[in-house]
Amino acid sequence: MRILVTGGAGFIGSHYVRTLLEGGYPGYEFARVTVLDALTYAGNRSNLPASHPRLEFVHGDICDLPLLLDLLPGHDAVVHFAAESHVDRSVASSAPFFRTNVVGTQTLLDACLATDVQRFVHVSTDEVYGSIEQGSWTEEWPLLPNSPYAASKAGSDLVARSYWRTHGLDISITRCSNNYGPYQHPEKLIPLFTTNLLRGLPVPLYGDGRNIREWLHVDDHCRAIQLVLAGGRAGEVYNVGGGNEQTNVDITQRLLRLCGADPSLVRRAADRKGHDLRYSLDESKIRDELGYAPRIGFEEGLAATVAWYRDNGTWWQAGRTAESPAGRAA
Repeated sequence: MRILVTGGAGFIGSHYVRTLLEGGYPGYEFARVTVLDALTYAGNRSNLPASHPRLEFVHGDICDLPLLLDLLPGHDAVVHFAAESHVDRSVASSAPFFRTNVVGTQTLLDACLATDVQRFVHVSTDEVYGSIEQGSWTEEWPLLPNSPYAASKAGSDLVARSYWRTHGLDISITRCSNNYGPYQHPEKLIPLFTTNLLRGLPVPLYGDGRNIREWLHVDDHCRAIQLVLAGGRAGEVYNVGGGNEQTNVDITQRLLRLCGADPSLVRRAADRKGHDLRYSLDESKIRDELGYAPRIGFEEGLAATVAWYRDNGTWWQAGRTAESPAGRAA
């Protein structure tokens, strides 16, 4: 078994690759992995084992069709994580999001067709559904994205679906809730607030902080992706939630306690344009079909995540680039 993982040096992709190489997914203990990553600001080569015998790393762009045509032959499957993913960056400049997320996905699928790579798992987000005041989204919910980032991911989902319907590729799509865990770039809410609070720096909270997100540990998310790769049906979408809804205020209060920080460090910031109020996924489909259930409780996972950032200052300080937007919440 040989798997191409796009975006495999990023937060979620690298966790998936590390677990795969460590033998963490039954039946795939000897799988060989090729990581294709453009190493933009959020990709980090040090997130991956440098010299693992079953890992090949390729520095490249998913929009580079000649590279893909050269790279893909001999692979059995593609797990497609590569994406521009930060909402605030998409509000400031949307073009890179549509290039990578839509055109990149289309280019990758064309290359799979040309090289006869049939199995493809497309990793997406709950943000494609928009915002929901009550209840939870099923996979049949209409796509109503409210940010350029979410629109670009919705577009990539539809491109992937069309290649299943038109060309018969064996494609499954996953849509996850907000991820957290170690190795997440410090532009996202939990690592941004954690790394600021650990240094005694203020943290900016959007609006009234009442926006609600469902939180999912990266390890649970990657297990779900693997279940879909191994047993998901072609043409189907699978929601992957954490079953844990928290307001941004709640998250902030928890992080203040875990970091031993003063509440006066919280600063109110002007709300994001088009800020979605609430996300919530109905994940009964993946539970019933594939036996998925999250294993890591939020209290346990958040405490372990804060401890990881406390112990790995060298890693996250290198990730705080000058170009990263400061003060961004979920």
